[in-house]
Amino acid sequence: MKTKSIEKITRPGIPHFVGDGFRVHNFIPGTQTMQRMDPFIMLDYNSKYNFPPSEIPKGVGVHPHKGFETVTIAYKGRIEHGDSSGGGGVIGEGDVQWMTAASGVLHKEFHETEWSKKGGEFQMVQLWVNLPAEDKKGPAKYQAISKNEIKKVELSEGRGQVQVIAGEFNGEKGPASTFTPISMYNIELKAGKKLELNFPANYTTALVAIEGDSKLNDTELPQDHFALMANDGEEFSIEATTDSIVLVLSGEPIKEPIAAHGPFVMNTRDELVQAFEDFNLGKFGYLED
Repeated sequence: MKTKSIEKITRPGIPHFVGDGFRVHNFIPGTQTMQRMDPFIMLDYNSKYNFPPSEIPKGVGVHPHKGFETVTIAYKGRIEHGDSSGGGGVIGEGDVQWMTAASGVLHKEFHETEWSKKGGEFQMVQLWVNLPAEDKKGPAKYQAISKNEIKKVELSEGRGQVQVIAGEFNGEKGPASTFTPISMYNIELKAGKKLELNFPANYTTALVAIEGDSKLNDTELPQDHFALMANDGEEFSIEATTDSIVLVLSGEPIKEPIAAHGPFVMNTRDELVQAFEDFNLGKFGYLED
């Protein structure tokens, strides 16, 4: 197999708030176009941030989505989610929520009430995954994936472990159901330990250094940085400089036109106009703020 080279390593930019509960660095589409990152069309990274205690939970009130999926990975803190399709619940450290907006949904997300009263360190990733045109018309759904459901593959010689959220690693399949081929791993490596990975050359492959510093193909990948791999090979390596956690994403591009505006991601401008009309007509259901 040929080595997959590094296309770009990006430092976290100036953070901004989404609502009042998520202090994020935008990596997608901030550093690349949605078309280049297909099927991953948005990635906000809430690096470690300490929220003070609050009797009123911080977060984002009711808002719509259509045409894609939102995936929230919790590293620190707790989030409470609700949506107009009946999905919802609390995700804590190590959990994942995977919401399919598809033909349209309203949702809201806030710091979990009891966690909010105490405050503390908060760290999350929110990723938007595009859907093929046909699946944009389908029903909304919700996958609540607890940390106990996520497959954990122990690496030899005490190197660490691979937590498989979606896709497959060493024969272990992750619990997330996806519409197109996607691999999503949290890789925990001990300092000085190395792991070789391989994905098809044409897949969009990217990494976020969640904890600690690593080397990616012998190039420094500092904590909180984002890396995009080129489409020129299959294999690459991660070596932990310090004890590290690296989020790895790899997916087959959908290769369909992308027409995006705000919370809607469709294939054409006419479909975007229709999405706004459907939302204004109340076709996404009802959700109390």
